[in-house]
Amino acid sequence: MLLFLPGLTIPFLFGSRASWIGYSFLWIWSWVFSLLTRIRYEFYGRENFRKGQSYIYVSNHTSFLDLPGIRLLIPGEFKPLAKKELLKIPVFGWIARGATIIVDRSDRESKQKSLERLKQILHEGISILLFAEGTQNRTKEILQPFKDGAFRLAIDTQMPVLPIVVIGAGKLMPPGTINLRPGLVKIFVAPELSTEGLTDVAQLKKQTFEVMKEMIAKNSFT
Repeated sequence: MLLFLPGLTIPFLFGSRASWIGYSFLWIWSWVFSLLTRIRYEFYGRENFRKGQSYIYVSNHTSFLDLPGIRLLIPGEFKPLAKKELLKIPVFGWIARGATIIVDRSDRESKQKSLERLKQILHEGISILLFAEGTQNRTKEILQPFKDGAFRLAIDTQMPVLPIVVIGAGKLMPPGTINLRPGLVKIFVAPELSTEGLTDVAQLKKQTFEVMKEMIAKNSFT
């Protein structure tokens, strides 16, 4: 991160005109990170990306290792939604400030501003990434209950949802620790879920939950 820090921060100071440069550096950093840590990422379902289509990517969240893999997987630029606590992490907090949309989950006004910013980004043709559980899964359940935000955003903007599941990352770097061991992480992309004409947030949330739960159960490995 220190080596690539200028490329990971400076482009975002110039707004959307140069942000693609920052995301290119994030891809390079993710690749180098994978190489040096011997974390191997395997990707499935890349054919489900439609060129030129903006998506609301909805992913599970099991480890810090999720994000480098997702950056290597997703083509082009996207903006993750991130909690304000990430700003306190040395170095990574500087990158998060430029590369993500920060939200204070305890502040209703902050959440509303973040939602409006996400809508604006989608209309600019840039996709959004949200971890539907809201935080890393520290339970023994396949998935924690989903928050409404991603699905309300999808219905408000009528943008398709593209479910993504990360499998194996939590075993290599458990949530809340810096313990890291080499190994394999598999990431799967499901076919997009259309939101055209939908008005029911709970229905879309349930549909996405079931799709992702089935993908994890079907593809889990030891």
